[in-house]
Amino acid sequence: MDFDLFMQDVVNVARTDITESGYEEARTAEEVDAALTREGTTLVMVNSTCGCAGGVARPAAGNAIHYDKRPDHLVTVFAGQDKEATEQARTYFEGYPPSSPCFALLKDGKILDMVERNEIEGHSAMEVSAKLQGLFDQYCEEV
Repeated sequence: MDFDLFMQDVVNVARTDITESGYEEARTAEEVDAALTREGTTLVMVNSTCGCAGGVARPAAGNAIHYDKRPDHLVTVFAGQDKEATEQARTYFEGYPPSSPCFALLKDGKILDMVERNEIEGHSAMEVSAKLQGLFDQYCEEV
């Protein structure tokens, strides 16, 4: 099997996993700016092809939003694939080093909090969901 074709399949599955959960993909710097500067709260998932993204972060992203409180907007960028979009998104994560996968919660374009890779890797999807829901309790309105 051709490695490039295999990797494209992996990327396509990772993209589909998160968009089917209701996250809007931002693939350019312009799309990132438009998505992250909207009024209200925005959860950004920085996606990747690593095992902790597929086994923990994406399942947590899909599960966490089925909750009494949730962000107004759900956005994803793909580290290693949509480099310009990911770099642009990271400019909004002031005070946090680059991390993927990770989740950033913003309000009106300003970072509120972040769940970094070290809080994802080695944890269960349910633990990460609970961490995200704790942020939703703190910063988001009831739906």
